[in-house]
Amino acid sequence: MVAAVVLTLTERPSSPPGSWTLVPHHGLGAWVDVYDWTEGLGGEDPAVGPDDIGAMADAGVQTVYVQTAHERTDDDVIEPNRLEDLIDRAHLEGLHVVAWYLPTFVDVERDLQRLVAASELRVDGLGVDIEAVTVADPVERNRRVLDLSRRLRAEVGAEKVLSAITLSSVHVQVVNPAFWPGYPWAELGAIYDVIQPMAYWTIRRDDLRDGARYVGENLDRVRVSIGRDDVPVHPIGGIADTATVADLEEMVAVIHDRNAIGGSLYDWATSTPEQWEALAPLRR
Repeated sequence: MVAAVVLTLTERPSSPPGSWTLVPHHGLGAWVDVYDWTEGLGGEDPAVGPDDIGAMADAGVQTVYVQTAHERTDDDVIEPNRLEDLIDRAHLEGLHVVAWYLPTFVDVERDLQRLVAASELRVDGLGVDIEAVTVADPVERNRRVLDLSRRLRAEVGAEKVLSAITLSSVHVQVVNPAFWPGYPWAELGAIYDVIQPMAYWTIRRDDLRDGARYVGENLDRVRVSIGRDDVPVHPIGGIADTATVADLEEMVAVIHDRNAIGGSLYDWATSTPEQWEALAPLRR
């Protein structure tokens, strides 16, 4: 009996069907960053643990996006044992796991090393968070973004779906064009398989602080900027602690109207059951 129990506990749950395809980006997703799940950055009692993955499944979440490294730490993958527990629980619950990382582009070799390390985990996809402006010159920043992206594509192979987690197109084109002039939309659309704009209307003011308008305009502008109406887009709504249920209901309607492939909320730790109930129609 003891041997049988040990064997059961040491076996790893399999990924749901569709790993490393567009499937994990369809439907409803939730986001978890390193401040939520690690002890090193989140404290002795992290906000998100394996039981929270079970709660995500109960709420109808189909994919959990988990940050796997951070510039403040030396590790290519932070706290791998704790991370494996989260991945195991997600797969046991039938959830996909997509790893993500925010490169700074200061050291492209280091950024690439961390992204490749994330891709080698038992995850079902990989996202690159393209928002850091640490490199001041936007021309040089764009060169490094595309260099990293092309080298990552070569490392993981053409057959694996990669996600570009982008800035809000409304932000860089309307609110503050000086923040990142010439954001390389078309080039990213040629390298990555799905675009995930951070459509956080909750940080906007006046007319733009509206879930329907902000998400809808982001979807429209991303497609125009990339030059493809059929580019798979999965907008990220948020930030959860100031998003209203009405805003989320409007986001769901816009996602359906604009034929996006899914949607998600940033982030799980600051969300409420009522918000996930409003997002439930996004489930595949």
